[in-house]
Amino acid sequence: MDNGQLLVALGAVLFALGFAGLVLRRNVLVMLMCMELMLNGVTLCLVVFAQQAASTAATVLVFLVFVVAAAEIAIAVPIVLLLARHKHTLDLGAYTDLKG
Repeated sequence: MDNGQLLVALGAVLFALGFAGLVLRRNVLVMLMCMELMLNGVTLCLVVFAQQAASTAATVLVFLVFVVAAAEIAIAVPIVLLLARHKHTLDLGAYTDLKG
């Protein structure tokens, strides 16, 4: 196995761990961290594929993914903390009244 295959396997493992945490956990902040872990696994695979293809467009896409991830965390964490302050819990079941 070369380094590219090992990094893609690591990206798949990161994605699988994040998905398992997202499905199994009920804490909203832990679920956000698991989504970030999934995004990091996908980004790692994207970086490997961009390096193998020597494509400039894929490199730009990686930077776009980083910007979107930073914006998502900058918006999601304060919203979750405000909801936690209002409901006094981080359990996902307490937020069922937010359904539209």
